[in-house]
Amino acid sequence: MTRIDTYIFRQLALALLAVTIGLAALVWLTQSLRFIELVLDRGLSFLVFIELTGLLLPSFFAVILPITTFVVTLFVYVRLAADRELVVMRAAGLSQWRLSRPALGLALLTAALCYWLNLSVVPATQAAFRAWQFEIRNELAAILLQEGVFSSVGDDLTVYARYRDKDGTLRGILVHDARERGAPTTILAEAGRITPTPTGPRVTLENGQRQQVERVPPPPGAPPGTPATTRLSVLSFTENSVDLARTARGETDSRYRNAQERTLGELLHPDPAERIPDRDLKRFRAEAHQRLTSPLNAISYCLVALATALTGQFRRHGGGLRLFTGIAVVVVLLAAGLITGNLAARQNAMIPLLWVNAVLPGVLAVWAIAGLPGLPRGRRRPLPGPR
Repeated sequence: MTRIDTYIFRQLALALLAVTIGLAALVWLTQSLRFIELVLDRGLSFLVFIELTGLLLPSFFAVILPITTFVVTLFVYVRLAADRELVVMRAAGLSQWRLSRPALGLALLTAALCYWLNLSVVPATQAAFRAWQFEIRNELAAILLQEGVFSSVGDDLTVYARYRDKDGTLRGILVHDARERGAPTTILAEAGRITPTPTGPRVTLENGQRQQVERVPPPPGAPPGTPATTRLSVLSFTENSVDLARTARGETDSRYRNAQERTLGELLHPDPAERIPDRDLKRFRAEAHQRLTSPLNAISYCLVALATALTGQFRRHGGGLRLFTGIAVVVVLLAAGLITGNLAARQNAMIPLLWVNAVLPGVLAVWAIAGLPGLPRGRRRPLPGPR
């Protein structure tokens, strides 16, 4: 690399590092607010909260790196043009492609980093995040019950304890269990204790009452249209236990993995034994192609920024218009990417649009940087001769 290349590349790299870290921190802060209730309501430590939300950072970087590459390329080159540094470089004999070389080098490095994130890091961190989330909601939440608070363990189980003794014994317990469809159960007990087991936490209740509402079908011979009735069953007990580990009875310990958790091979060639629905298979294929095409946006967006900043006539105060034009183009491209992604997830026949959206803007930008070859040029007016 020449000194000019190093000079431009250093400005681009430092700006990219600062903007990417700042934007990732902002996105992380807004997204982490969704999990703050795990600290406030579940009693999790702040370190666990940091570890849990930190697993989301690789996916943030994979999304924002192409955008920040465009932003820093556009702003750095527009500033160079406004300061007339590009004019001096062109006067020294540098072509458009020589001026573009530092930005293209940075875009290639960014695309390689995005491929590494998409194909290796993001699936692993998403799987770890989902495993943490599943464990907290369905197992740890049962252990970290707070006194005087209705705590939800999953979607169908609620536990309340009036207070907790120093030895861990819960007093004044209410358990509402709706995991058995059509037969919700409410349990009241004087005392209880939560103990961990190999299958998950379990609460042992003492001196209580179990109330269950059951639907009773019409008796044989009843007139057609006779509605089913409900029956309340009440059972007093001296000791009873409730499994808190699973959110639904009969649910296995395995957890269904979504598209973000799977590797590229698992997305393109899923295991038939999983019996994945056809709707999810379509999403898996679209997700695989999005992982392959999204890093190319870093190169395409960089070329769009270069085409915006390097082409056109020099204007001393024309930087604002160039910035607006480049940003508007990329906003349209981002919207088109969201639309094509949704279409491809519903209909896999639309998957080629993902590649078109990732490659075509870069090709058109290269054409613009090269001077739009192939277009007919208007006739130049002859210079006025001497009179």
